[in-house]
Amino acid sequence: MSLLVVGLSHRSAPVSVLERASLGTDAQVKLLHDTVAAEPATEAAVLATCNRIELYADVDKFHAGVAELSTLLAQHSGVGLDELTPYLYVHYEDRAVHHLFSVACGLDSMVVGEGQILGQIKDSLARAQEQHSAGRLINDLFQQALRVGKRAHSETGIDRAGQSLVTFGLEQLARSGEVRDWAAGKKALVIGAGSMSSLAAATLARAGVTEIVVANRTFERAERLAQILSEGDGTDVAARAVPMESVPAELTRADVAVSCTGATGLVLTAEAVATAVQGRVGRVPAAPFGADGAPPALAHAARVPAGQSGRGGEDNCPLDLPPVQTGFSVLGEAAVAGMDAATLEQHAVWVDKGTVVERRDDVRADAELITALAATAATVGRIPERRRPEAVADAVRPEPALFLLDLAMPRDIDAAAHRLAGVRLVDIESLAETSADAPMASDVDQVRRIVSDEVAAFGAAQRAAHITPTVVALRAMAADVVAGEIARLDGRLPGLDDKHRAEITQTVRRVVDKLLHAPTVRVKQLAAEPGGAGYADALRTLFDLDPETVAAVSRAEDSTDENAKNRGPV
Repeated sequence: MSLLVVGLSHRSAPVSVLERASLGTDAQVKLLHDTVAAEPATEAAVLATCNRIELYADVDKFHAGVAELSTLLAQHSGVGLDELTPYLYVHYEDRAVHHLFSVACGLDSMVVGEGQILGQIKDSLARAQEQHSAGRLINDLFQQALRVGKRAHSETGIDRAGQSLVTFGLEQLARSGEVRDWAAGKKALVIGAGSMSSLAAATLARAGVTEIVVANRTFERAERLAQILSEGDGTDVAARAVPMESVPAELTRADVAVSCTGATGLVLTAEAVATAVQGRVGRVPAAPFGADGAPPALAHAARVPAGQSGRGGEDNCPLDLPPVQTGFSVLGEAAVAGMDAATLEQHAVWVDKGTVVERRDDVRADAELITALAATAATVGRIPERRRPEAVADAVRPEPALFLLDLAMPRDIDAAAHRLAGVRLVDIESLAETSADAPMASDVDQVRRIVSDEVAAFGAAQRAAHITPTVVALRAMAADVVAGEIARLDGRLPGLDDKHRAEITQTVRRVVDKLLHAPTVRVKQLAAEPGGAGYADALRTLFDLDPETVAAVSRAEDSTDENAKNRGPV
């Protein structure tokens, strides 16, 4: 059997795909059950975080394993296999071990060195153990990954290479200033009471906010978190809990809001954010929606009869695409963000007939681009919001009156809120963009060396463990031979006294042990080296060992491991 991992993360897939592929707890449990029920796999674990979904399994066939695990991920995530496949990565055997150890050390995190992943790996192992999908390999692998991650954080300065996602997000909100200076005196709204939201609330409390309001669907959890914050040492923050329906009203009072829930839909819409900042900035925010909830270009198009030009003056264009909108460019996807498929198709036909549309000397609508966008909209329902639209030189935005940090996957806060004047939004996608070019510290290189050493040691231990049942079976066979010969001696020499019988027995055992010692020690050493798996087969063949005896030893060891794993992860 061999270790295989199939997954996708912020490094391989866009946020829009990760959002749709996210797995709740129930979905993870079902995925575990279906994986171990599949033919190629005997044990499995799922590592699902806000920016990665990975399925680990012990499989007996590589190609069949990749096909089965990919199909299961697609089925349980709800994203079609054809759409998901381009974003999947596959790691096998030592590469799979190297990948998990790197993840555990924070080398593969969105923010290098963040330590929250260790808790998530521990939870994944605990879930696999609870569902009885973790066997010897998964238990050994995840336990060792936790130890490697702890070693990396204790022996190096990897923590200095990056911050936790919460801290990094707050730093992006504060931009050039210190988080403490930025947070001092602010009122905060925290939506959700899970581990990430609790960490955000505690971080804000330490940073100096004066008030924290906690909202959660389960009010008792919100109360518990608020009490912990109020009674915390080293902070002087007023904390209270509110039900989720109070979020719109509390948002109008808040200076900063952090959201991280397990909701499948939006928790804060752009309209709710626009309402919250109304009157709090020097000028009215430019609402990204018309009265009917449609984007401004689409809302205006609905008021322009077919066959007439829109505000831009282009003959027969069914849409109005103004040359400049405040704060963002109309070039490319930003011009049609949020439009539905039918409208885009209508526009694509018009562009195709006209071949090129002149809006300004430097702004053109390309027929092929619009057609491609229409195809995308037909698949996902709308064109996704562009997170980094091209800046317009003369657009001056007011200082933010409301800071939003969205740590959820899928997102809690409508991405369109970043276009509102007086609002600064930081979410998972913008954090990924910001941290992608972060400089790598020398500590990262040190952690990489630790990972490489630990991968080699883990591989050697696994290969050595693979031959152990064979060695045990060999020694058991030798003990049976000794016992048989002593019994035969008793038959031939019935008058042999106990003292001499014991001495003869001990002598025969010493001879057997000495004959077996060097070969068994050497075969374990050879088996620990790469390519040494064949030594177990050679040993079974040379000594004509019963395969069932070897299998029985393996089952006994697995039973011992089962008892050990019930004590839980380290």
